[in-house]
Amino acid sequence: MKALIIYKSYHHGNTRKVAETMADTLNAQLSTPDGVDIKSLDEFDIIGFGSGIYNGTFHKEILEFIEKLPNMNKKAFVFYTCGYDRGFFQGIKKTLSEKGFIVAGQFSCPGWDTFGLGKLFGGIKKGHPNEEDLKRAADFAKSLAQ
Repeated sequence: MKALIIYKSYHHGNTRKVAETMADTLNAQLSTPDGVDIKSLDEFDIIGFGSGIYNGTFHKEILEFIEKLPNMNKKAFVFYTCGYDRGFFQGIKKTLSEKGFIVAGQFSCPGWDTFGLGKLFGGIKKGHPNEEDLKRAADFAKSLAQ
């Protein structure tokens, strides 16, 4: 299975750590949205999309990238890191489905968050993603390969 993971990690590298763990597990190519040639997506069997959560949604670069995609008959998965997890998958899963993707799975884990009022206290979820979070990310990625 040939895999590509497209991610945006902006503040503390939380999402990058998860993306790298998944990429190692899947032997996947790893890229940010600006590093992907849309024409090359045909060569991949599964494509992952991940970011931190910003104001209740995925990073705008991920969302804008998906909007530019043609209809594709591909498997996909989504993942994110965040300070407070409120199940932020619905919007991106709907958008991917509208683009013809079959969403094979979703993963989330805590990430150090210094946005908003939490910034005054050094943020929340400091130290995340930790080793346990990254093990769960690797286990999730393994499940996609089966």
